[in-house]
Amino acid sequence: MARRPQRKARTQAPVEVTVGEIGARGDGLADYGGRRVYVPLTVPGDRVRILPGEPRGDGIAARLLDVLEPGPDRAVPPCSHFGICGGCALQHLTDGAYAGWKRAQVVTALSRAGLTGIDVAPTVRTPPASRRRATFAATRRGGRATLGFNERQSHRIADISGCLVVEPGIRALLGPLEDLLTAMLPDGAALDVTVAVLEGGPDVLLTGGPEPGLDARERLAAFAEEQDIARLSWRRSPSSPPEPVAARRPVHVRFGGTAVPVEPGAFLQASGEGEAALVDAVLAGVGGARKVADLFAGLGTFTFPMARTATVHAVEGDASAMATLSAAARTLPNVTTARRDLFEDPLTASELSRFDAVVFDPPRAGAREQSTRIAESGVPVVVAVSCNPATFARDARILTDSGYRLESVTPVDQFVWSAHIELVARFRAAG
Repeated sequence: MARRPQRKARTQAPVEVTVGEIGARGDGLADYGGRRVYVPLTVPGDRVRILPGEPRGDGIAARLLDVLEPGPDRAVPPCSHFGICGGCALQHLTDGAYAGWKRAQVVTALSRAGLTGIDVAPTVRTPPASRRRATFAATRRGGRATLGFNERQSHRIADISGCLVVEPGIRALLGPLEDLLTAMLPDGAALDVTVAVLEGGPDVLLTGGPEPGLDARERLAAFAEEQDIARLSWRRSPSSPPEPVAARRPVHVRFGGTAVPVEPGAFLQASGEGEAALVDAVLAGVGGARKVADLFAGLGTFTFPMARTATVHAVEGDASAMATLSAAARTLPNVTTARRDLFEDPLTASELSRFDAVVFDPPRAGAREQSTRIAESGVPVVVAVSCNPATFARDARILTDSGYRLESVTPVDQFVWSAHIELVARFRAAG
């Protein structure tokens, strides 16, 4: 059977384009031959030379070759790793343009859902070096372990020894962790390392890699002692239960004055400053409500601050989070809890109607079904917290179509220099 001749890969020649805006993922958008081109590391007004690449969504991905003429909002990135490390996307923007772009993501998402003329506040900023929780990739090759974030659009790990995003306490652990993994891991092994700075000290969780034997566990325990780590754990996979290797001190967070224990790998807001901004906006949103439902309550980030002035019913689907929240709430007679899958079994309109206010903080997918039930309930005040403007806008439209008025939206920039933006919104029932 005759072989078919192999088709040669088509080679694109470099072209010049001018960037018009920045898209939702932080890449510059330009036009080339009537098609949208995604150009990373660019700003509006940049005239650049690019190499067009593979199709991406409704356009073409491109590689930036040269900035021929910089746009007015281009700045010198403060981090030497920027452009290689994939952890940050927007360090090359001036400060004002950066804050404006974050707010514009919320305005654009609302507009696409037909919600215009909304009071969107200026972006609440969190400072660099404030991230208290981060997960790093690690691998050992050529006799040396590397720990960091993945490079842009690559599985290679970038050196981030001078990372400007994480807290100094996390940054100080990166070098010692690399040395530890170099001594422990066989060549070719890979795992994830999650580090959180909590009350009590650093909490380190290793996920994946070979199961540590006795020698490795002794080495890990000694490392925890040397680096004054409060707790160090290992788990086989993200769905496996963590195994404590060294538990030197209890660790917890404090919500509204209530100390809440934290399990290894538990979800926390990325920074203390970001969490405070979200809590302040939620408290302002519920105002003087006396009976509040807190849906997708997690560990009680909003439950316990609201419980200072209101009776709060906290609902969460994750078993571990609910067990922690319930235990922390035992001494508070004005907090009740319930475990419930709000995606499969949302609270009904009649259940919600007994509250003065509802707060809901779903994952990135939003809460379409629960929003529908809230819209049917007529509860006077609804406060939504979201990490995804697109799904928030969809859920907001469900509420506004039922007569709720979207009074205000506050963007919160918790993931500094990334394309992510969070928000808190307040709705009021008609009449």
